[in-house]
Amino acid sequence: MAALEEEFTLSSVVLSAGPEGLLGVEQSDKTDQFLVTDSGRTVILYKVSDQKPLGSWSVKQGQIITCPAVCNFQTREYIVVHDNKVLRIWNNEDVNLDKVFKATLSAEVYRILSVQGTEPLVLFKEGAVRGLEALLADPQQKIETVISDEEVIKWTKFFIVFRHPVLIFITEKHGNYFAYVQMFNSRILTKYTLLLGQDENSVTESFTASVDRKFISLMSLSSDGCIYETLIPIRPTDPEKNQSLVRSLLLKAVVSGNTRNGVALTALDQDHVAVLGSPQAASKECLSVWNIKFQTLQTSKELPQGTSGQLWYYGENLFMLHGKSLTVIPYKCEVSSLAGALGKLKHGQDPGTHVMPRFVNWETPQGCGLGFQNSEQSRRILRRRKIEVSLQPEVPPSKQLLSTIMEDSEKHIEVEVRKFLALKQTPDFHTVIGDTVTGLLERCKAEPSFYPRNCLMQLIQTHVLSYSLCPDLMEIALIKKDVQLLQLCLQQFPDIPEAVTCACLKIFLSIGDDSLQETDVSMESVFDYSNSVHDEKMEEQTEILQNGFNPEEDKCSNCDQELNKKPQDETKESTSCPVIPKRAALLNAILHSAYSETFLLPHLKDIPAQHITLFLKYLYFLYLKCSENATMTLPGIHPPTLNQIMDWICLLLDANFTVVVMMPEAKRLLINLYKLVKSQISVYSELNKIEVSFRELQKLNQEKNNRGLYSIEVLELF
Repeated sequence: MAALEEEFTLSSVVLSAGPEGLLGVEQSDKTDQFLVTDSGRTVILYKVSDQKPLGSWSVKQGQIITCPAVCNFQTREYIVVHDNKVLRIWNNEDVNLDKVFKATLSAEVYRILSVQGTEPLVLFKEGAVRGLEALLADPQQKIETVISDEEVIKWTKFFIVFRHPVLIFITEKHGNYFAYVQMFNSRILTKYTLLLGQDENSVTESFTASVDRKFISLMSLSSDGCIYETLIPIRPTDPEKNQSLVRSLLLKAVVSGNTRNGVALTALDQDHVAVLGSPQAASKECLSVWNIKFQTLQTSKELPQGTSGQLWYYGENLFMLHGKSLTVIPYKCEVSSLAGALGKLKHGQDPGTHVMPRFVNWETPQGCGLGFQNSEQSRRILRRRKIEVSLQPEVPPSKQLLSTIMEDSEKHIEVEVRKFLALKQTPDFHTVIGDTVTGLLERCKAEPSFYPRNCLMQLIQTHVLSYSLCPDLMEIALIKKDVQLLQLCLQQFPDIPEAVTCACLKIFLSIGDDSLQETDVSMESVFDYSNSVHDEKMEEQTEILQNGFNPEEDKCSNCDQELNKKPQDETKESTSCPVIPKRAALLNAILHSAYSETFLLPHLKDIPAQHITLFLKYLYFLYLKCSENATMTLPGIHPPTLNQIMDWICLLLDANFTVVVMMPEAKRLLINLYKLVKSQISVYSELNKIEVSFRELQKLNQEKNNRGLYSIEVLELF
């Protein structure tokens, strides 16, 4: 189980931390020694085990350190940058930074990055990256600009993947975030646009990342208090192209959205993250550890003196500013046991620390430990298990995915599905997608509480599935009344039976407006009704419906009398949309669906009359909007066509006219529809009258085809 041990102050000396806290805490060449850079002029080397400083170096008065000091693990020297462009290198024997090696660079430095096993890298504020040795060979070399104007680097991380360095840095421009991944073995720089999820408008406040063999898991803590994850492939499919990645929700409401001093997030391992912030609006700040695989809180510790919203993690120690002093909180993640999983281990705990039960995946190596084993025995067992696993043949990703969906949690399945879809498609891709959906639906039937809607939506958007391949999918969505998933199926599946289409229509018409407002549906087929509502009376609208023709004879006096009597509020109602935009988007999906009239009509008779009337009012509204412009089309990305609108009006009236005609509230609608049809008949009647003339002209044209290349003709029509 994960545990936070008793905290201790690294130094009793109050550090020169500015409003934004320290510049950084970095690992030194020894495991228990760390470089601490304050926001002023000083770098201090601390030994954590002794809780005392080993050395301190400062720049001159008037100079200011602008990025954290780091250790060059190859030479055991320290590197720092002051005044953005001046680089200093020294070792433990040096006393005065003014007398150590100095190099003035040609561009401003954002951060120096250093990890074990490779030379340090220098990341410039314009996005360019240089190795330290190449930079020192020519400090005044020209540094190119990589990022665009007004784009600012917000965060960066340095990894070693397959013994090759990989750098990622995040930039922000006008509220949009971008990820740059630099592969140094191939000199490939790939740019990604980080897209927010639908209906998400939070601001990202903290980043962290972990890496496995294929992906960089970029996690972000946003102003809404939620943790989001974006999977970035280490080997991009098209490095030259600017690709887009959508982040997904990983943990919900881990901190309050209005924390005073900011929040921080750092990855502890593949399954755990540490979060710094207030869990509730009025509560004190605290440090909490979460299991992201099972979405459980493992432990938390209150920090009554407040923090700077900064958090660092190295080895088994968490560093933060608690009050005005740098504080260290040791972190332990013991080998899992049954007692640990149930939160019943008998050992002393800090009264300010709250330990939560941890769920354990017993199939992983960490589940083999016993409560009485010492740490050395546990490490030997883990090493032996890792060797045994490494000798086994690698399981194909498709088989891993199929085994995952049968037993893991919904969140873990979602992550594995996204990883599989991010891989290059294999010949069996279509088969794996079908098997995956089938497996998920079988588990949904066996476990009523299991409903991985996010996974299902990702799989539908692969354009591989159809209704005949997975008929249970829409059946389960209808039971759950998942209108978002039903809308997506209507948009993607070409072979939906008419009975299922009508079942979707019933739900779209019957679901309440309040429930729809909380639902996330695609709105691309809906235009802005507010901009298209005019003040004309319905009498003026009906004249426009005649396509430029205004017949004088054979008017329905009774209908005109009925329309002339209508109140002003009903006139306003007829010129505004009778449904909310989200319901309109769902109904538009019905209008776009394929059907056979013979099979559809019997099912339309089962829909309640009040819902039929509502649908007819919406269709009549769409017709009025079509007739407002000469092209007879609706604005929007993918709106319904005029033919679809008229066909559905006819279908609904054919199936339900005898019921609708008896409803008082439908009387005015039917009169409007009658005048609509009457005006169209008048137009077609006049067109038929001139059809004979056009035929005669066509005959004359055919007879005169044998004339010369040039002629002048005068035709008189009587």
